[in-house]
Formats: sequence, structure tokens, C-alpha cells
Amino acid sequence: MSIIQSLFNLVLHLKPETLSAFMHSYGAIAYVILFLIIFCETGLVVTPFLPGDSLIFAAGAVVAFGVIGWPAIFMLMTAAILGNMVNYQIGKTLSKKITQGEKVKFIKTEYIDETKRFFEKYGAVTIIITRFMPIIRTFSPFVAGVGEMPYRKFFIYNALGGIFWVSFFFIGGFFFGQIPFVKNNFSLVVIGIVLVSVLPAVIIFFKKSFVKTKIKTK
Repeated sequence: MSIIQSLFNLVLHLKPETLSAFMHSYGAIAYVILFLIIFCETGLVVTPFLPGDSLIFAAGAVVAFGVIGWPAIFMLMTAAILGNMVNYQIGKTLSKKITQGEKVKFIKTEYIDETKRFFEKYGAVTIIITRFMPIIRTFSPFVAGVGEMPYRKFFIYNALGGIFWVSFFFIGGFFFGQIPFVKNNFSLVVIGIVLVSVLPAVIIFFKKSFVKTKIKTK
């Protein structure tokens, strides 16, 4: 099986066993690929579909196999932090087009609008909060760049968010990934992880919908 086929298999059927086999087969190259997946998932607004939470969780789970060492956690943190920094720069570069209402190819404006609402509500701490929210976390640093958030301020929140996010899922994978129920139902666990991650966004959405409905009925 070629490395491209193995990579597609890993992304489409992600679980500790497939990640372990992938690491065994490709060694150092596999670490580079893991780095790039997290880097692209956080750093490129066109790749929010790549696995983030689930991949880090699976990586933590296979530490117990001895396939991945604990230093991998720092590699993933670095990928997450650098990815956001690149995303911020992209947003800053395209800020004039976005603020003038121009549509940028491959970027969904509804995701940008939703992320802007988070910034309006939570300010710079949005960089940390949205780390735990698939898709929106990919647009968070981009919107920070569009809004030209001071770089120093962005860097601090970005670093904290990357450390908290990777630590939470990597350590969680290490402690819970070897539980028989989790191993046998990894797909369901991944779905659960995603649902828990997007829960804050869902709560805010329904809260806003309720307030709007209440205002209309008055």
C-alpha cells in the first residue's frame, strides 16, 4: 500500500490501531505527516475537515503501545501554534478584501461571521476557546488577522490555546484510549469528542435564537 493510500486510510478510519500501524510502517516520515495534518488543520482555512481532536487523542492512546513517545506532545503543540500563526498572517494579508466585503475563493463567509461573533462576545480569549471547536478553530486565527489583533497579544493567546488543546486530548487519549470500550467503539468516542467540542457553539446558537424569538414576540 502506498503512503498516499495509507494516509487516506488513516484519515478515513482513524483509530489507535490504524495510527499505530501507520507509525510502524513509515517511522520518521509518519511524524512529519502528523505534524503537517495538525499544522494544516489549524493553519489553512481551506482544510478544516482534517482530523484534529481525534488525531491528537489517538496519538495519546498509542503512547501506551510504545509506538509514539511522550515528546510527540511537544511536536503537536508546535504544529498547532505555528499553524495558527500562519493562519493569522493569511488573514492579515487578506484583511482589506474581507473588510471591504469582497468574497475570497474557497472561504465560506458564514464561518467567518460565526467566528466574528465569538470575538465580539469573548474578545481575545476566543483564540483559546475556539481551539476546542472544530472548523471554527480554523477560522479563529484568520479572523484575528483580518481584525489586525496586535501580534504580541495574539501570540500569547495562541500559545496558551495550543498548549491547552493538545495537552487535553493527548493526555486524555493516554488515560482513556486503552479502555476496552473506547478501543472497541473508537468511532463513537470520536463523534462524542466532536459533539463535546462544538457544544459551546450550539449553546450560544440556541441562546441567540431564543433571544431573537423573544424579542420578535414582544
